[in-house]
Amino acid sequence: MRLRNYTLHLPDGALRGDARAFDDAVIVPDGFSWAAFAFSVLWFLYHRLWLAALIVLALLAGLVLGGRLLGLSPFAGAAIAFLGSLLIGLEASSLRRWTYARNGRPARDAVVAGSCDEAEAKAVTRWLDPSSAPRTTVAPTAVRRFDDSVIGLFPLSEGHR
Repeated sequence: MRLRNYTLHLPDGALRGDARAFDDAVIVPDGFSWAAFAFSVLWFLYHRLWLAALIVLALLAGLVLGGRLLGLSPFAGAAIAFLGSLLIGLEASSLRRWTYARNGRPARDAVVAGSCDEAEAKAVTRWLDPSSAPRTTVAPTAVRRFDDSVIGLFPLSEGHR
């Protein structure tokens, strides 16, 4: 079984432990999207990502028009279209997360699971049970010494000339 990362998107005002927050919850899988690769703009419209659909449509139209203006061969045009679809498949999940965050549903949690159903179950459990919330630790910051008398890329060698 292949594990994937999933992000949980909830409305801004949602509080941990509130079951009603899951009425508007969305689980977004991370990684390559075969459906977005194959159907591009239709995939974005299906997920109600209107602005992202317009951006992708403009990108694809720009690739086609750019290829025509440059006088590329049909093979080169097909290769560019394939690479554009590959880029869309790679970035579809990121565009989906960006749209949700822009619309007031930022990523509130991330889980690793084998399927979307398992990810949803883990996210619900972690959200409703405050004791299972992930503990975040802050790494200590390195102390940085500033020396105004040194100019150059190699401060230790500057003083020994």
